[in-house]
Amino acid sequence: MNQTLLDAAALIVPLILAIVFHEVSHGWTALALGDPTAQEQRRLSLNPLRHVDPFGTVILPGSLALAGAPIFGWAKPVPVNRWRLRDPRRGMMVVAAAGPGSNLVLAAVGAVLLGLLVRFAGSADSAVLEFVAKNFSNFIMINVFLALFNLLPIPPFDGSHIVEGLLPRGLAEGYARLRPYGFPLLIVLLLVVPYFFPQWSIVGRLVAPPVMWATGHYFALAQFVAGV
Repeated sequence: MNQTLLDAAALIVPLILAIVFHEVSHGWTALALGDPTAQEQRRLSLNPLRHVDPFGTVILPGSLALAGAPIFGWAKPVPVNRWRLRDPRRGMMVVAAAGPGSNLVLAAVGAVLLGLLVRFAGSADSAVLEFVAKNFSNFIMINVFLALFNLLPIPPFDGSHIVEGLLPRGLAEGYARLRPYGFPLLIVLLLVVPYFFPQWSIVGRLVAPPVMWATGHYFALAQFVAGV
């Protein structure tokens, strides 16, 4: 039981950190581009309680993990008013990209910290060090997955805002009409379709390969820092 709790903590803590920084990055970027909505609503805080959605951040991902289904979830979205941005069309693209971008940077930070831990304390035999190392490893993998998963061009993911900004205005308006149906579409594409047609899994076919490739490079960075 103790080991199960430690394994759960080594997943939950990195997940919450990754999600909080992801959301705050949206808000800080929006503020820099002219929209102070998140600041006005006091959502530019790193306090997890301001961002964690009990169902979307904890209950749903945990239930999916236990069921062996693709794991996804969400935090309370940081509010962004595109019409307060100096350039709404391009600004939303940058704001959307800031979340995944922050996760890729955090993965690099985690890789460096893991490498330093191995370099200077790797020979020590300690349950605490093992737990810290597992947190860093999970932190890398969670941040990479969160970044690439959110780049899927499915509303309401960040990738949908980027695609909308790249499309010609007429097509972008049509694409934006899918947004109200985003959550049901997610359920169908990520849970229902893979259940009946496992070979069509979006996570397995589209997300997992680049996640594995990128994660391998981050762990290579950790090995470089560790001097292995």
